[in-house]
Amino acid sequence: MATGRTTVTEAAVREALGKVRDEERGGDLVGLGMISGLTLRDGHVLFSIEVDPQRGPALEPLRQAAEKAVAALPGVLSVTAVLTAHRGSGAAAPAAAPAAAPRAAAPGGAQSRKLPVAGVGSIIAVASGKGGVGKSTTAVNLALGLAALGLRVGLLDADIYGPSMPRMTGITGKPSSPDGKSLDPKENYGLKVMSIGFLIDEETPMIWRGPMVQSALSQMLRDVNWGTLDVLVVDMPPGTGDAQLTMAQQVPLAGAVIVSTPQDIALLDARKGLNMFRKVDVPVLGIIENMSYFCCPNCGHRTDIFSHGGARAEAEKLGCDFLGEIPLDIAIRETSDSGHPIVVSAPDSPHAEAYRGIAARVWAKLRSGAGPVAPRIVIE
Repeated sequence: MATGRTTVTEAAVREALGKVRDEERGGDLVGLGMISGLTLRDGHVLFSIEVDPQRGPALEPLRQAAEKAVAALPGVLSVTAVLTAHRGSGAAAPAAAPAAAPRAAAPGGAQSRKLPVAGVGSIIAVASGKGGVGKSTTAVNLALGLAALGLRVGLLDADIYGPSMPRMTGITGKPSSPDGKSLDPKENYGLKVMSIGFLIDEETPMIWRGPMVQSALSQMLRDVNWGTLDVLVVDMPPGTGDAQLTMAQQVPLAGAVIVSTPQDIALLDARKGLNMFRKVDVPVLGIIENMSYFCCPNCGHRTDIFSHGGARAEAEKLGCDFLGEIPLDIAIRETSDSGHPIVVSAPDSPHAEAYRGIAARVWAKLRSGAGPVAPRIVIE
C-alpha cells in the first residue's frame, strides 16, 4: 500500500451516510437503520440500503446519492451501494411455495449438523433447474466479480458429469497432494479452483452412480486445502437430483443463486430448483436472468430472443430478489470457451460491469445477515 494514502474509516462512512435523507420516511439512512453489510477494504467501500420492496424501483436516486456522499470522502477509491429488499412486518409476505406432503422430524428430533469447511467463510451455490442456461459461465464470472471486490474467493466445480471449470478458468494439470490425503487447489485469476476435471481426461465420461458422486463431492469440498476464503462459490450441476440434495443437506450453504433464461419453460425448471433449496432451509439470495436479450454487434438492434423480464417477474412472484440480467453476447461465450472469462479479459466492458454488480449485490446480502441454516432431517 502506498504511503501517505488516507485511510477511510467506518465511522466516516456512516457520518457521510447520515447526511443522506429518505424524505418519504423523514430521516437519514443511518438513523432509520437502512444501512447494512458495510464493508471497507483498501479504499473500496460496499454497503446495502434496506428498503421496502414496493419502493425499490423508485429509490435509485437515493442509492446514487448515498454513493456520491461516500465517494467524496478522502481515501475512497470506489463505492458500491445496492438496494436490498427489507421485508419487515409491514411488507408483503413472500409467495408461498407449493404445498408439500407433511414432514416429520427425524426420530428424537435430531438436527442435521452441517460441518463447516475449515477456513471458509460463506459458501454459496450457483444453481439452475435445467442445463443450457449458462450457469457455469455465470458461476465463474460471479466468482471473479467477488474477487474484484478484494475478497478471497474459491470456486468448486460440483458438476461431476459435466465439469467445465478447467476450460473456463484456463487451468490444466492435476492438483498436487502434500500428504497423500488432501489436495491443493489449482489457481488462476486470483481464484482457488477444484474440479473433478483436473483428475480425469476431458473426454472421459463419468459413469458413476449416486453414492460415488456424493463421495467425490464430499472429498473435493472437505479434503482440499482451501486456506482462508471469504467466499466459496459452488457451481452446482443442473437439476434437482442426488448431487444437489447432497450439497444442500450436508454443506453449510449461506445461500443459493438461481440462474435462468427468460422463457417460460426455463422459469418452470428454475422454480423447481428454488423450491428445492427452500425445502431444505437454504436461503435463496436471488435470481439472475441470463441470455436476457441480444444486441446486434453490427447495427445495435436489440432482439429478445428468449423473451425478456421473465426472471424478474418470477422473482417478484416467488418473493425473492432479482440480482440482475446478462445479455446473450458472443464475447461472453468466446471468453469463457477460451479460458479468459470476460470479467478479467474485458474488465471495462458493460458485461463485466454487470457481473460485478451482481457480485456486489450477493456479497451485500451475505454481509447483511444471510448465513447458513442447519435444516432438519425430514421424512416425507
